[in-house]
Amino acid sequence: MYYIDPHVHMVSRVTDDYERMARMGCVAVSEPAFWAGFDRGSVDGFRDYFRQLTEFEPNRAKQYGLQHYCWLCINAKEAENVSLSREVIALIPEFLDRPNVLGLGEIGLNKNTKNECTVFEEHLQLAADRGELVLVHTPHLQDKYKGTRMILDMLRGHSDIKAEHVLIDHAEEHTVRHVFDAGFWCGLTLYPVTKCTPARAADIIEMYGAERILVNSAADWGPSNPDAVPNFVAEMRRRGHPEETIRQVVYDNPLEFFRQSKRFRFTPPGGAASPEG
Repeated sequence: MYYIDPHVHMVSRVTDDYERMARMGCVAVSEPAFWAGFDRGSVDGFRDYFRQLTEFEPNRAKQYGLQHYCWLCINAKEAENVSLSREVIALIPEFLDRPNVLGLGEIGLNKNTKNECTVFEEHLQLAADRGELVLVHTPHLQDKYKGTRMILDMLRGHSDIKAEHVLIDHAEEHTVRHVFDAGFWCGLTLYPVTKCTPARAADIIEMYGAERILVNSAADWGPSNPDAVPNFVAEMRRRGHPEETIRQVVYDNPLEFFRQSKRFRFTPPGGAASPEG
């Protein structure tokens, strides 16, 4: 079965991962901007990173038959530095019109601080001004519920951003209903240690259905698994779910969400490129 991984940090993965993902049916990846494992010290570091996401990484993916898309932002883990964050946000429009950029992400909260909220709001304003899609990072573990509610409250204050243009990622059992009730798309991250397992993600889909929901590996430089989406497919098949339901979650839903981006171009396996929008 063909699939799309809508959240994976390929700059931190080796080319063998691209090859293995392609062999398992992956046809496209979406890579949000994220923390590099250390706080970058200047806006020039982000300029180089954005060039890597928009110039180098699409060509590396293409060698293995994958289409590469990305998102731009300063990640919440670096948002305590508000002055640097504002420099990065001012830089982002320079890259937004590049052909593989889907929107702003992964923006959001990490420790639910005042500075993180300020930077999140300023990202949202840029998204509203430019009509961009938004991919949101929700905090980890004990901060997740509070952070998710804070994020949803801030998003409700932006009537100039359409709910269907927002994907709230890293949702878990105690936050999924709040995301759906607010009208947003919901992302389930399949991590081997934190967030969801394939079995828990299947449980959530059995509870809430397959509409407006995506699964992803969020594979990066830490404990993570770029094979997570195929593992979810195997779990769903083990439970007897129809192939059309599985395909909706791992292929059709990402395409439906991404097609709202004015720059999105996708070539189906063996087919012609889809129109934008």
